[in-house]
Amino acid sequence: MADETSSTSSAPTQGGGGYQGNNSGGPRPPRPAGGAGGGGRKFFRRKKVCKFSAEKIDHISYRDVRLLQQFIAERGKITPRRLTGTRTEYQRQLSRAIKQARNIALLPFAAKF
Repeated sequence: MADETSSTSSAPTQGGGGYQGNNSGGPRPPRPAGGAGGGGRKFFRRKKVCKFSAEKIDHISYRDVRLLQQFIAERGKITPRRLTGTRTEYQRQLSRAIKQARNIALLPFAAKF
């Protein structure tokens, strides 16, 4: 079988392993704007506004269960401020109030299964 050429090196031509789809050696091609594929509408994200600043609530009470439930996920976790848009000072008060309400059984520690 003299016609066949065999390569003695099985290592990839580019260093590092990783992403093999782009053989040009440069950075990845630019992604289309607007999310997942096709030239549709661009994604618009509304600016998050702190609920406590907007409604001028200066103190968060552990007794206000309806307010606290809005900041607890289905599984019982406290929702982080990057998702809710709550300011840092209010997020600290909020987490303290939720923990106090859990300890006196106004709020559940975990979701029901």
